[in-house]
Amino acid sequence: MRQTGKLDYLEMAATGGTLDSVKAFYSAAFSWSFTDYGPSYSAFSEGLDGGFHTDAAEGPAKPLPVLYSENLEETLAAVENAGGRIVKPIFSFPGGRRFHFTDPAGNELAVWGE
Repeated sequence: MRQTGKLDYLEMAATGGTLDSVKAFYSAAFSWSFTDYGPSYSAFSEGLDGGFHTDAAEGPAKPLPVLYSENLEETLAAVENAGGRIVKPIFSFPGGRRFHFTDPAGNELAVWGE
C-alpha cells in the first residue's frame, strides 16, 4: 500500500549499456520481468526497503540497491553467467553475508543473505 513519505520507486540508469542488455541481465540473473513504456524506459516491480550508512569509508558513494538471496553462491554464479561483474566477492557483515556487482550499464548493486 502506498503511503506519503514512504519509499515507493527506484530508478537506475541504463546509459552504460542498452536497455535490452540491462533487461536481459536482470531477467537472467534474478528472473525479473519488465513493462516497456516506449523505447527508452522499462519498469520493474521487485520489492524495496532501505537504510543509510554514515561511515564514508564503508558506505557507497551513490545509492546502492541491495537484493536478497536465499543462496548467495548460486546467485553470484547467476550474476556472472548473466554478464555481471563481481566488484566485491562474498563477505560477512553484521546482518549476514553479501557481494557487490555491476550490471551491463555500470550500476553497482549488492546481494545479501543470512
